[in-house]
Amino acid sequence: MAIKKTTTKKTATAKTVKTSTKSKPATLKPKTGYRIESDLLGEKYIPNNALYGVQTLRGMENFDISGKCHGNFPHFISGFAYTKWGAAEANYKMKLISKSQRDGIVYACKQLLAGKHYEHFPVDMMQGGAGTSGNMNANEVIANLALEHMGKKRGQYEFCSPNDVVNCSQSTNDAYPTAIHFAMYLYHQDLFLAMNYLIESLEKKAKEFKNIIKMGRTQLQDAVPMTLGQTFQGFADLLKSELRKQDFVSKDFLECNMGATAIGTGICSEPGYSELCIKELQKITGWDIHLAKNLVEVTSDTSCLVGYSGILKRLAIKLGKICNDLRLMSSGPRCGLYEINLPPMQPGSSIMPGKVNPVIPEVVNQICFKVIGNDVTVTMAADAAQLELNVMEPVIVYSLFESFEWMMSGLITLRDLCIDGITANEEQCKKMVLNSIGIVTALNPHIGYKNSTKIAKEALETGASVYDLIIAQKILTKEQVDKILSPKNMIKPIKFDV
Repeated sequence: MAIKKTTTKKTATAKTVKTSTKSKPATLKPKTGYRIESDLLGEKYIPNNALYGVQTLRGMENFDISGKCHGNFPHFISGFAYTKWGAAEANYKMKLISKSQRDGIVYACKQLLAGKHYEHFPVDMMQGGAGTSGNMNANEVIANLALEHMGKKRGQYEFCSPNDVVNCSQSTNDAYPTAIHFAMYLYHQDLFLAMNYLIESLEKKAKEFKNIIKMGRTQLQDAVPMTLGQTFQGFADLLKSELRKQDFVSKDFLECNMGATAIGTGICSEPGYSELCIKELQKITGWDIHLAKNLVEVTSDTSCLVGYSGILKRLAIKLGKICNDLRLMSSGPRCGLYEINLPPMQPGSSIMPGKVNPVIPEVVNQICFKVIGNDVTVTMAADAAQLELNVMEPVIVYSLFESFEWMMSGLITLRDLCIDGITANEEQCKKMVLNSIGIVTALNPHIGYKNSTKIAKEALETGASVYDLIIAQKILTKEQVDKILSPKNMIKPIKFDV
C-alpha cells in the first residue's frame, strides 16, 4: 500500500529554496527578530539570536537525516575550535588578517573549547558536500562570536567574514579533516580511560578469585582445571593488549593537511602557511602535530579513520567474547554452569517468576554488534573515494563518533553494573572439577594414556567420578591423587614425583 506523503513545514521550506534559485531572486523585507543574510543562492532570514548564518541554515534545510547534529558531539566542536584558532594565528602572523580579527577568532575558539554554544551547531552529521555545511557552520559561529568581541553585531561580516577571515587560507577539504583528526584524538583519550576503568575492575576480581578452582572448557566441553582468577585475569589482559594498539594507531590523527586547501596543491594559501599553522597548532594543543608529506595524497585518503575503526572492531570482538563468557558462566542457576553470580538488575520475565537475566552483558554484546556494523560502513565509505577527494567522510565520522560513544558507555556500564558486583560459587566450581572427566588429563602424566582412557570411559559409562575410580582401582593412593589435583598443581606447568 502506498503511503501518501503529507505536506510539512520542511516541504514549504524546500519550495522557498527552489524559488530563491531564480536568476533574479526577490529581495527580502526586514522582519522583526531576524536579520537577512545572503549567499550564492540568494537571501535568507536568520534569527537574530543565532550565531550561525545562511550557509548553516541551508544545511539544516537540506539535511534532516540522522537527528544527530554537530553540537551533539563536543569533541567535534573542539576539533573545529583548535583548527580555526591555529589557522587564525598563522594568518595573523602572515598579515592576512588584522589583530582585532585574530583576537576575536581566538576569543570565539576559547568559548567553544569551554563547552559553550553547542546549540548553534545544528547541521546534521549526515550531509552531502564533503563537510562543507559543517565547516561553514563553524566559520559562521566563530565569525559572529568574533564580531561581538569586536563590538559589532551578528551578521556584520564586512568586519569579520566567515569565508574571507575565519576560513582564510583554508578549504573545507583541509579544515574539516583536521577537525575530525583532533576530535578522534580526543575520543581516543576518553576511550583509553574507560578501558583502564574496566581493566582495573577485572584485575580486582582476578585477585579475589585466585584460589577458586574451576573447570576450563574447549568447544564447550570439559577440558582441564584452572582458577576463576585466571579467567578474569585473561579478560583483563585481553583488553590490555588493545590499549597498546589503540595508542599506536591514534598517532595517525596527529598528521594533518592544513594548507592543502581544495585538493592538496595549496592554492589560495601563501608559501610557508602550512608550516606556520602546524607550529601554532602544536603550541595551542600541546600535541605532536605534524604536516603530511604529500598533501594531494592525504587530502583524499581516509585510511587513518579506517585503521582506528578496525581497532574499535577488534575491541568489540574481544569485549563481546568477555560478555559471552559471563553469560555462560552465570547460566542456571540450577540447570546451567552457575560458576558465578552476576548482580541482579531487574526481573527477567513477564511470565516466569523468579527469573533474572544477564541484561548488562546482553546490552554490551549489542553495543559490540553496532560497532562492528559501523566498521563495515566506514570501510565502504572509505572505498568510495574518487580522484582528489572522498566526499563520504561525513558518514565515516558519524559512524566513528557513534562507535566511540557507544563503546565508552558500554565499558563503564559493564564495570559499574556488572563486573564490580560479581560473586563466585566456589563449591559449585569445585564440585564440577571433581566430577569432571577432564581431570583425568592432569593424571595422564602419572598413570599413562591407556589407563587414563580406560578410567575416562568407565566414568562416562557408570557416572562415577574419575577421582573415586583411580583410588578404588588402586592406580594411585588418595594422597597421591590429592597432591596431583590440588589447585596449585593444576594451573601451571609443574614437575614432581607422586
